[in-house]
Amino acid sequence: MSRKLKLNLLLSAPLVVFVGLLLLLGQGLGNDPRLLPSALIDRPMPEFALPSLMEPARTLTQADLAGEVALVNVWGTWCPSCYDEHPVLMKLAEGGVPIYGLNYKDERPKAINWLTELGNPYRLNVVDAEGVLGLDLGVYGAPETYLLDRRGVIRYRHVGVITEAIWEDVFVPRIAMIEESPP
Repeated sequence: MSRKLKLNLLLSAPLVVFVGLLLLLGQGLGNDPRLLPSALIDRPMPEFALPSLMEPARTLTQADLAGEVALVNVWGTWCPSCYDEHPVLMKLAEGGVPIYGLNYKDERPKAINWLTELGNPYRLNVVDAEGVLGLDLGVYGAPETYLLDRRGVIRYRHVGVITEAIWEDVFVPRIAMIEESPP
């Protein structure tokens, strides 16, 4: 190999690496961050035994969430986006949508105060103070919402705030498909 060819290859290597990095970065920026993969889709809700937020002496399990098509909403008082989402959850609950809360890495008094002041859209609220159930679910943060079928199987995971548009465009069609399928 000639010296000129070696020099050209040596000089072009950083350019090739730079172009490769740009392509990877461009691909990553084009992805929707709400479409985080979940290994739990089409699998049962992970097993847990955690206290109820409103009744600390009561232990709740995954069996408490089964029996109907429902949402499990991961929330915390420390989460600004959860405040944005809360009015939509209240409206859904008032319309009869079953929503179960997973109070994630929060302080019980603050969580109870929030629900007292802003309203409680949740049928039950599981306290996950240590984040164990959140870890089992693969929670990245809050809010996150899981759609469960009647058997307690996770059918969809939404990362981020549920808006009215997201409810209508994303959740309503999925719920209709679940409700139309045999039990």
